[in-house]
Amino acid sequence: MLTIHAAPLVLPVGAAAVVDGAVAVGGDRIAALGPYEDVSAAHPAARVRRWPGLITPGLRQDRAAELLTRCYHPDPREADELGELPLWGEEVERLAATMDTARRAGSVRRGLQRMLRHGTTHLAGPLGADDPALRTAVARSGLVVQVAALPGEPPLVREGVPDLDPFAAGGDLARTSHGPLTVGGRADLAVFDVPDEAALYGGGPRPCVATVLAGRLVHRAR
Repeated sequence: MLTIHAAPLVLPVGAAAVVDGAVAVGGDRIAALGPYEDVSAAHPAARVRRWPGLITPGLRQDRAAELLTRCYHPDPREADELGELPLWGEEVERLAATMDTARRAGSVRRGLQRMLRHGTTHLAGPLGADDPALRTAVARSGLVVQVAALPGEPPLVREGVPDLDPFAAGGDLARTSHGPLTVGGRADLAVFDVPDEAALYGGGPRPCVATVLAGRLVHRAR
């Protein structure tokens, strides 16, 4: 059964924005993309999910390796003691003495889950070449490992504390997304409750209300 994801604005990347747009998804592929009226008319039996804001391609997390191997993602039960944000640097070093394999694996799983909540569908690689447990966790998450920089892109700058929000690195949508949305391509989408592309950048809030990974709704904000 096809699902139509509709929003006031669709930003495919590499093509013109679509006002009152829609992306039809069948299985793990994009079946149609365009104005909602056209897409819904072509697929009248499809289930429709209406979202606020805008639909973009899924994002690529360029600092995935650091977030998964050099940060600690606290368990919700540790929030009173450790907070909710990823720990980094000296904070992680203090935990290292009690960081057994199970606790580290839990941190990796939570890190992957929290990336999905930020619209991430792809991780910059290589990743886990010498870490079978990390490779397994990533494979189970469904997130795609992608080359760190696509052809023609400048080298990645990795400075400061890594952030779960891919836009925190300062790139625009074309630089931060995994690639364009195309008919026949894999259905990796992110939905943000903001009015336009400009609102994705800068210091303002950019709440991710949904993430679709290979056609599956893997994150939906409550």
